[in-house]
Amino acid sequence: MANRKVVGKLVYWTSFDVEGWNVTMAATERGLLYVGLAEDAEEKMKSWLTKQYGAGEVKENADRLAEYANEVRSYLSGEVQDFTCSVDWSGTPFQNKVWKALQDIPYGQLVTYSDIAEIIGHPSAIRAAASAIGKNPLLLVIPCHRVIAKNGSLSGYRDGQQLKDRLIRMEGNSFTSSS
Repeated sequence: MANRKVVGKLVYWTSFDVEGWNVTMAATERGLLYVGLAEDAEEKMKSWLTKQYGAGEVKENADRLAEYANEVRSYLSGEVQDFTCSVDWSGTPFQNKVWKALQDIPYGQLVTYSDIAEIIGHPSAIRAAASAIGKNPLLLVIPCHRVIAKNGSLSGYRDGQQLKDRLIRMEGNSFTSSS
């Protein structure tokens, strides 16, 4: 991943609960940078920010993230299916291709890791595509939860398979997982 230092820029963050979901997010002036759903998402976010962006000021400020939080609330409440907020991601060219492909998966649809590798024009790069998916910093906004293993199992998810299963079911999929 490109190591873009956030020197001289503030990274704002906030946490909130909605519809039984624990959401932690961070943003720069350019856009949403991180979304996490796990109980320890705040700790994961701060660790990720340090690892990926180095030194920079990280400041809690719910008001600065209100626009993003409202969009996430609307999605988790079932009021919207697509995100329109600005994002500030910085991945390798390969990761960016994968993340863009994830954004193109329609709400409520599931694809496999193999499908993503094919979509980005690298059909033999299934593991590399899976690795890029696992490094997605913007859960929900870049819907990596819509990617499952070829055998129909949930496979991995940064914030846990239970949350992945819950998101898939929230979007109207009720499959039987073989995991």
